Order: sequence, then structure tokens, then C-alpha cells
Amino acid sequence: MRDDLRPRRSVLYMPGANERALEKAKTLAADALILDLEDAVAPDAKPEARARVCAAAASGDYGRKEVTIRVNGLDTQWNADDLRAAAQAGPAAVVVPKINSADDVHAVEQALESGGAPDHTRIWAMVETPAGIRNAVAIAEASERLAVLVMGTNDLAKELHAEHVPGRQPLLYGLQAAVLAARYAGKVILDGVFNDIQNVEGFEAECLQGRQLGFDGKTLIHPGQLEPANRIWAPGDDEIASAQEIIAAFEEAQAAGKGVVTVNGRMIENLHVDNARRTLAIAEAIAALES
Repeated sequence: MRDDLRPRRSVLYMPGANERALEKAKTLAADALILDLEDAVAPDAKPEARARVCAAAASGDYGRKEVTIRVNGLDTQWNADDLRAAAQAGPAAVVVPKINSADDVHAVEQALESGGAPDHTRIWAMVETPAGIRNAVAIAEASERLAVLVMGTNDLAKELHAEHVPGRQPLLYGLQAAVLAARYAGKVILDGVFNDIQNVEGFEAECLQGRQLGFDGKTLIHPGQLEPANRIWAPGDDEIASAQEIIAAFEEAQAAGKGVVTVNGRMIENLHVDNARRTLAIAEAIAALES
């Protein structure tokens, strides 16, 4: 499957120090998991959590879910050991916080390769600082192994001295800059987390905003956020029907030698057909994941 078509509607952080949470994750309807060694793990628990997370990632017990490991940052005392262990575990990806430059990506890539990481282990770079936003294009282009950019909206807001408000106006420039960088480099990009797990309406509104901005899915902090994210980032029945109608009309017009195609009064061009085909491909990939 093409990397950009793999479903990543819902990408759930799971605390690496919590064995019960890692076990529960096997049954959750998340497209992908981030087994976390960073924020969710106390300093004295990191070695034990590292061993537990790497064993889980290597186990093959999570079905079709994409299982990744978030390591501690490059500037921490745990990073080298985290990357070495993750390379040996061979997860779908290693998620690295606070990537500020192409050099940071190169350092991660070198560590993974020297640690013996398989080719399928990709890099997911977290963009969550002013430097990361400024260098987003260089980061996205830095490596073939880099597959995904992940927004770290909590840290970005902290660095900007910005407030968390509905609509995320203080963060919109950074969000849009990161989406542009991902699209320029042909990479996937995931939206940041929503902190108020009791605010279902606010979460759904932010998911819709994220999809409208161009994100491929959303990182989550609670299983209760899975259903709305999966629903909002999946093509709806109306979208699928419209995509099928556009493709059928375009192919019929081509066969008849017509140069102009209209569907429901709208002129259809190649770009609309490309979008329609992508919609159907995403729907098919989701159906395959859930079957």
C-alpha cells in the first residue's frame, strides 16, 4: 500500500510504562498506535518502559494497526538507548519529538541504520517548535525514511506563549506551514492532540478543522476520541458516491471523445478526477483495515 494512502485517521498515544494500557491497545479501533517513552514515562521508569514497549512493538500482537514507538528527544540522556532498542524492535516507525532541522533527521536516520533498523521502520518527525516550523520543508525533505510529520501543538503553543482557544487561531500559521511542507515533500502529516477529553463537541470541531486544513489524521490521547476521528477522517457515503459519479462521467466523456465534462452542473477537470480516485482509494484502504 502507498504510504500516503495508509489509514491514519486515529493515532493513539499509549503510555509505555502502563502494561495494562499496552494490552488494552490490542482491542482498540485505532489505525495506529504511538507507544510512548517520552512524556508519559517518569525518568526512573524509562528503562523498564523501553523494554516493555520494544517487546510489544516486536510482538506482532496488534493486528493490522501501525505500531510506532515515540523515543525521548535527541537532547536527552535516554535518546541513544531508545533509538538503539527501537531499531532492534523494528516497529513501523520511530516517532521523534522536537525535530528542529534536517540535521536532526539525519542524526535519527544514522542511529537507526547503525542500530540495524529494518527498511520498513520509518521516521515520524514531530514538528513542535518555532525552529521546526521555520525548517519544516527541509525536515520533510531530509530523508526517504521519513514518512510522516506529526504536529506537537501543545509544545508549539508553549513555545509561542500562545493560548489554547477554540479554532486555534494562534497556531494556524504553524499548522498551515507544516501542511504545506508535507505536501511539498510528498509526506503524510498528522494533526496534534486535543486536551479536553470531556469536550466531545470541541474535539469533533477540531477534527473537522484539521481535515479541512489538509491533515491526514489526528493524534489522540484517549480511546474515547477514536470514534469521532475515525468517522470524520473517513470518506462519507455521499463523498464516495460523488467520487464514483465523477469518475464514471469522465471516463464516459473520454470514450465519446468529448472535451468538456459536467457533473451536477459543475465542470470536471483532471484534478477533480484525481481527487475522486484518491477518495475511493482511501475508502478501500479503510475497508481493508477494518475487515
